[in-house]
Amino acid sequence: MDLSKPILSIETSGSLCGASVYIDDAQYYTVNVHQKNIHAERLFSCIDDAIRQSSLTLNDIGAIAVSAGPGSFTGLRIGMSAAKGLAFGSGLPIIPVPTFEALAFQISTYLKDEAEFIIANKVNIEEIYFAKFKVTGNSYIFAEDLQIIHKEEFLTRVGDDLVYGSACSDFNNYNFKSGVSVSDSFYIAKWSRYFGHDKILYDYDYLEPNYLKNLIIQERKNA
Repeated sequence: MDLSKPILSIETSGSLCGASVYIDDAQYYTVNVHQKNIHAERLFSCIDDAIRQSSLTLNDIGAIAVSAGPGSFTGLRIGMSAAKGLAFGSGLPIIPVPTFEALAFQISTYLKDEAEFIIANKVNIEEIYFAKFKVTGNSYIFAEDLQIIHKEEFLTRVGDDLVYGSACSDFNNYNFKSGVSVSDSFYIAKWSRYFGHDKILYDYDYLEPNYLKNLIIQERKNA
């Protein structure tokens, strides 16, 4: 398919709920809501508003890009379900976008070449999603693969690197960028334009988010 056509993107992997219609870097329409636990309530209004602002319809869209994780289990499921529903109804393909790579792509646009940085987002109170990247030509490469580490291990892995992500808020005495933990929906679309050619899916019935960690549902015990 032709990824030069407009792309509709969805971001629900964290506290941000957003959607973009991306035509190119000079023409895009983005609606983001920064609030926890509102994805189910606000996502479709974000999508509708972005499409309405663009003056396009789904018939003009080439693909639906969706943040695929890791991240919030509930948020990822909501975003993926919305993408599947829209794709099925319009006959569009889905491009699952690796959440950490979209954020790394975003960060790499404002750091110097060869700079190294870490993205660290909370899994739970004890564990952290951790990946290290290196800027190369306004893009990025992995310096350390995405993994889950224990919170007690975190500071031993950081060194002097720049650190971004929600896990940073637990280490207030360090100069970490806790406010940058998920990519803007604009970069979900832009990542898919630049890197998504081998991820285009028309057969997405069994597409699932990349949780990286198994979802464990605990049964409530009777008193």
